[in-house]
Amino acid sequence: MAGTEPYENALDAIPGAHPYPRTSRYHDAEIGVHRRPDGTEVRYTKRRLLPPPDGETQPHVVGAGERPDLLGQRFLGDPGQWWRIADANPVLDPRELTDEAGRVIAVPLAGGFPRGDRRV
Repeated sequence: MAGTEPYENALDAIPGAHPYPRTSRYHDAEIGVHRRPDGTEVRYTKRRLLPPPDGETQPHVVGAGERPDLLGQRFLGDPGQWWRIADANPVLDPRELTDEAGRVIAVPLAGGFPRGDRRV
């Protein structure tokens, strides 16, 4: 991700540190361990509850052909951050964000700074 410190990418590559990179919606999710009858441990990601909105958003009118990943790139600088837009609305299926042209959705402000040219 642009602007990420080089050491952060290195930390993400450490085996066993955490199964999800820092930019993932599951990075802070708790990892559970299930022990099978034969003693084998199976790791899994515990359910992630939708966090309360924690920042300002801006409205965006969905245009024909838009996709969540393209909105992530346009507004947040990373197509992998589409989940932040999904969390702000909230939707379970990210396709709900863009499946209807003309729908108004909330888009989190990147870094908390207004992006005047992208306001509707």
